[in-house]
Amino acid sequence: MNDQPRPVRDSQVVMTELVLPNDTNQLGNLLGGRLMHWIDIAAALAAMRHSKRVCVTASVDGMSFHAPIKLGNIVVLKASVNRVFRTSMEVGVRVELQDAINGTCIHANTAYLTFVGIDENGTPLPATPVIPESEAERRRYEAAELRRQARLESRKRIEALDRA
Repeated sequence: MNDQPRPVRDSQVVMTELVLPNDTNQLGNLLGGRLMHWIDIAAALAAMRHSKRVCVTASVDGMSFHAPIKLGNIVVLKASVNRVFRTSMEVGVRVELQDAINGTCIHANTAYLTFVGIDENGTPLPATPVIPESEAERRRYEAAELRRQARLESRKRIEALDRA
């Protein structure tokens, strides 16, 4: 397998969904769980595109809801690998909603997920490095390290409480 570093653009995924009645709650808003499902799919595709292997979700680091998504809206999910660590990779997903009638586009959600590429036995494999090229990609690359450090520190503090 070719594990040469790959640019972020090789992992980019754009996925489009239409919010239908079965996707909404009683207020006509997209169900959070349905959006999380779409985000996980887009992120998994980006991780697999980057690593060229089966990838599994290791964690959802954060998800911020900025605006409600309504019945009839078009949802565009943009996913790409932000940074790669030893066996894991952070994938960022930006969710935008589009109104098909007036063409407006609103940033509705941001999510960060960690994926791990695995072999046929489910064993994690070393991750292929990613090359950020644009200023925005470099910013996301640096921010991914900060999120990773915060995750590791939080995990360490929780484990210390569990031992106490």
